[in-house]
Amino acid sequence: MTLQQLHYAITISETGSLNKAAELLYIAQPSLTNALKELEKEFGIVIFHRSGRGVSLTNDGVEFLLYARQVYNQYENLLEKYGKTGNLKKKFGISTQHYSFVVQAFIEMVKCFNTAEYEFAIRETRTMEVIEDVDTLKSEIGILYLCDFNRKIMLKLLKSHNLEFHKLIECSAYVYLWRGHPLANSKSIQLSQLENYPCLSFEQGDNSSFFFAEELLSTNEYARTIKANDRATMLNLMIGLNGYTLCSGIISDELNGTDFVAVPFEADHDNPNSVMEIGYIVKKNMLLSEMGKLYLQIIQNELKQYEVKK
Repeated sequence: MTLQQLHYAITISETGSLNKAAELLYIAQPSLTNALKELEKEFGIVIFHRSGRGVSLTNDGVEFLLYARQVYNQYENLLEKYGKTGNLKKKFGISTQHYSFVVQAFIEMVKCFNTAEYEFAIRETRTMEVIEDVDTLKSEIGILYLCDFNRKIMLKLLKSHNLEFHKLIECSAYVYLWRGHPLANSKSIQLSQLENYPCLSFEQGDNSSFFFAEELLSTNEYARTIKANDRATMLNLMIGLNGYTLCSGIISDELNGTDFVAVPFEADHDNPNSVMEIGYIVKKNMLLSEMGKLYLQIIQNELKQYEVKK
């Protein structure tokens, strides 16, 4: 087995086609096919199903690619730290729950690099996909939160994927709504005051769980609920329907504008105000890339400024 063979297999899995992979790798398809056959023969498994529509991973292939990406990613990180500059674009990705401050920090990080030399990706996605992306090294860093309700389950899940959680900030819940909302000027808001307005939440998929919810008090019975799968739609629903969501209160005016406000959530007997512990997840014992280190530095600085303003 060689690192080149691992790179070939990873590229094939990403393109889903031997032809496309050969083009990206600048090699002849027969040479790529032979390299793949040698790799499969060495490990005694079939990595890809071949068909007229392209290639797809077998069950063995899925597991093999999980380890192949880890090995190759560490190799790339070593090259970045100790090797000479190559011609291939270095990749860096982040997967996150829906936080505007995460995107803002990503923007500031990308500005520090030549985008002609790097391939960046940010994925605002479902909680389970954040975990899976970091587990498979599709993304180097994941951003999500823990609270008293989901902590035990989430930490167990992260451990099973060989991931570790690092705290960035703790914050209480806020009610997020647009400035034209009847409650926008309130000093604080109780859940009873929101009964006549739709509660907005991010969809978590067919196999969703209360533990994967991005909003606090996810187990409550809300009279009116609407689910969305992106921040832009969520903001539109806030304006069009006077909807609201429960969030961290950390808002990026640069991205969301000044048309929205975060009002402190006021707890009552039935709805205590839980603490959100927002943090990042990475693979255990993994060397962070230059981009990863800088990104974490930027986001930590941004959150420190938020705490000072608060």
